[in-house]
Amino acid sequence: MKISILDDYFDTVRTLPCFAKLAGHQVTIFNDHLQEAEPLSHRLHDAEALVLIRERTAIHAPLIERLPNLRLISQRSVYPHIDIDACTKAGILVCSSQHEGTPSYATAELTFGLILSAMRQIPQQMASLKSGHWQMEVGRTLRGKILGIHGYGRIGGAVAGYAKAFGMDVLVWASEASRNRARSDGYAAARSQSEFYGSCDIVSLHMRLYPATRAIVTSSDLAVMKQTALLVNTSRAGLIEPGALVTGLHIGRPGMAAVDVYEQEPLRDINAAILQFPNVIATPHIGYVTKEEWELQFSDIFDQIVAFNEGAPINVINAEALKNPRESVLG
Repeated sequence: MKISILDDYFDTVRTLPCFAKLAGHQVTIFNDHLQEAEPLSHRLHDAEALVLIRERTAIHAPLIERLPNLRLISQRSVYPHIDIDACTKAGILVCSSQHEGTPSYATAELTFGLILSAMRQIPQQMASLKSGHWQMEVGRTLRGKILGIHGYGRIGGAVAGYAKAFGMDVLVWASEASRNRARSDGYAAARSQSEFYGSCDIVSLHMRLYPATRAIVTSSDLAVMKQTALLVNTSRAGLIEPGALVTGLHIGRPGMAAVDVYEQEPLRDINAAILQFPNVIATPHIGYVTKEEWELQFSDIFDQIVAFNEGAPINVINAEALKNPRESVLG
């Protein structure tokens, strides 16, 4: 099969042990990013299988209609960036392992790294030292602080465990079912979203982005946060009401932020509003980007391609496409 892999910025995929699973296939790896349908369709015209790295590239109908040879999209985790209906109509199978029960520990680890970095002002202290000024200001310890986890799923649960090890108190706000699960795990749950945001020293977002959660964190929520509070987002930028975080930082609620995700990615605008605050730590969506995490993810992704090629597809999202599978027009 002719397989195209998109958005491998550092040409990492071919270095993974699991890449050997694609031996015998014709694999093309692209290290830059394209989103416009016309140039992307030229790039992918001969592709029979398309590998996506999470949500870096959106796959919508205008592009799908321009890809006559595409038969399979293989990826891992959620798929709000893929027009599933358009794929099904075109006879393109979408396979995506949901890795039930397995959180992204890499994202959970980065979340806590950002918490430590922000509270102890690690990047700012490093910059002070390198500029010859020794220490700047005084940071804050984590022990005894309230870590609020908005969205108690697999990653949120892992972060809660890290917080417990640091002697923090954990407060959860989520769906009723998730709050009950948090209580059964020994954590407290807030009575309301407003109480939650007003009580926490640190709030970390851990929800999937879909219509019901888009802009679920409002300017009103941020307005009741403590002036010393930290907001951490390693999930999705769209969880926060557009413009609310920048506005909140201007008025000092929250007092700090640490973010790994943005509305437009990759973010290359050095003048972007969120990057202008000295009390903001910003990383370029590296939560899941580790060698170990990628080996787990791409092992699943490549297994899906192998299974498809053998006529027994796995982790199928749009089974209806199997009723009218697309045949490649390549000679």
